[in-house]
Amino acid sequence: MQFKHPEILYFLFLLLIPILVHLFQLRRFKKEFFTNVRFLAALSVQSRKSSRIKKWLLLASRLLLLICLIIAFAQPFFKAEDSLNATNEMYIILDNSFSMQAKGKKGELLKRAVQELLENTPENVNFSLLTNSENYWNTDIKTIQSELQNLKHSAIPFQLDQMLAKVKAHKSAFKKDIIVITDAMGLEKKHLKNSDTSDSPLFIIPKAEQKNNISIDSVYINETLADFYEIGIKLSGYGEDLIPVPVALYNQTKLIAKTIVKFDNSKKNILFTIPKQAFHGYVSIVDNGLYYDNNYYFSISKIKKINVMSIGQAEKSNFLSRIYTDTEFNYNNFSLGSLDYSIIENQQLIILNELDEIPQALQTTLKSFVEKGGNLVVIPSLSTATTNLNQLMLNFGKFRFIKTEKTEKLITKINFNHPLFNAVFENKIDNFQYPSTKNSFSISSSGPAALYNDDQSMFLTSLPNSISTVYVFSAPLNTQNSNFQQSPLIVPVFYKMALNNQNIGINAMTIGNNRPYFIEASVSKDEILTVKNTFGDAAEQFIPVQQILNNKVKLIFNDLPEQAGNFGVFKQKEGLENISFNYSRTESNLEKANEEALSEYKTIESIAAVFDSIQSSRSDNQIWKWFVIFALLFLVSEMAIVRFVK
Repeated sequence: MQFKHPEILYFLFLLLIPILVHLFQLRRFKKEFFTNVRFLAALSVQSRKSSRIKKWLLLASRLLLLICLIIAFAQPFFKAEDSLNATNEMYIILDNSFSMQAKGKKGELLKRAVQELLENTPENVNFSLLTNSENYWNTDIKTIQSELQNLKHSAIPFQLDQMLAKVKAHKSAFKKDIIVITDAMGLEKKHLKNSDTSDSPLFIIPKAEQKNNISIDSVYINETLADFYEIGIKLSGYGEDLIPVPVALYNQTKLIAKTIVKFDNSKKNILFTIPKQAFHGYVSIVDNGLYYDNNYYFSISKIKKINVMSIGQAEKSNFLSRIYTDTEFNYNNFSLGSLDYSIIENQQLIILNELDEIPQALQTTLKSFVEKGGNLVVIPSLSTATTNLNQLMLNFGKFRFIKTEKTEKLITKINFNHPLFNAVFENKIDNFQYPSTKNSFSISSSGPAALYNDDQSMFLTSLPNSISTVYVFSAPLNTQNSNFQQSPLIVPVFYKMALNNQNIGINAMTIGNNRPYFIEASVSKDEILTVKNTFGDAAEQFIPVQQILNNKVKLIFNDLPEQAGNFGVFKQKEGLENISFNYSRTESNLEKANEEALSEYKTIESIAAVFDSIQSSRSDNQIWKWFVIFALLFLVSEMAIVRFVK
């Protein structure tokens, strides 16, 4: 037992005072007996014995009363078992990712976690709260009550390693208690590398009872008809015994199509036919799982002709005019001598078709063109020096023309996973009429190849970046050197090359994906483009990071918007283009919860158990109150002795 104020124990010397008083009252007197009081002698002796017992009892009760009072003021206590960590700072990491929409025994996981924090966190406890999207440092439950009640699910994924790094970076003279509330979705042991042995986190893992879920993964144009689009919708089902779900297609708020989908396997594709015109809406399903992935927003812009320009001899470029027809493209061919450099920036695709020499001025212009989102195709000429070709390709990545090879080669292998052949073939084919080349270059490339020769060398490869792609052939395509112009492959290859990342028809961005977005607009330096929610329950508006590039504006959205939906890009009140945003589907599979990654760490059932454990193990056992109670009991005893003992 220890004392908070041990100096008060010196007052125990005051116990000598009642002892001295008592001894003074007990001094002996000489007895004298008179004959006339002989019969009273026995009664006098009996009374004196009773008085002596009463005085001893009074002395004992008063001494014990004083002892208890003095000890009570000294505040005795038993030291806590974990007293060394009594001054620890508390950090609560709360996972508010979309997987926390799952339902547990007591309801939705995130809502239940918030409710437990509000109900069980003592008001006098200071702590810091970190979520996927917000940080609240050195606060208390009463201060952030409103923020917790309004906490929404975040599109930012739960990254425990980054949150632990934030806690570690928060300097403090005290140790840290870290409490992590998460469903362990996608958690791995490497995410705990930032946790110290002295600040080992404590985990609360709410578990989902219902793990079945259906998500809409993407929307694409399956086929373009004369007056209609046939759009495809990809759905994924997770879990067992999935029930049929209704799928509805909306243009803005108007329902235009609906069907029921049965899941006989985990992946399902369905098709809708819509008029060939601008579209700004979403696909929706209703299931009993997560609801963040039940809507997929997308836009289809008004049909615009794609500007394609080839640079080379006209007789070698005739095949391109048959591919890039007037219905969909604005195609022009220029010889190197008649080329107007100022119109290059207005193109979506430029084809260098067998130029004998590529001037430095053109190389510089093409580098800027690709950086601004334009696609480039390089068809080499056997007359071009490899040094000249490599000087050009050095602007776009790791690529090198090595030497010319005068051997005939067959083009025998298609990389069906290459973006050029996405949705081109219904089935993979191995035997087709192989085109051939007589002379070619041996090349080295870090990019993925789309077509291979029979000796496994690359015939067509690409150097993609986030906004554009450079395509390179290893051989000239003129009819004297190759019969590739007569191959069925030439149409889908060159057609898909003209479709960059933005004009493929479907416009659907992923929140958190920092891929730049280019919009054609004439904007002055003082004007700012704004992105606004065009319809929906919650209006949202923000200004993206933007850069003016001649007749285009480059937009970067970072982690905006906060809510998925259909938006529009505005210059003041003028609507320039529709754009749609969706959440990433990384949280849709609830089977990815990985509790095994936490096998080396302590887990606890609830937030209430955390505070109970801390309270019991780190709080000193104060016993001064018992001494106050004993003092009162001895006071009552003294009063009883005075009144009832004769």
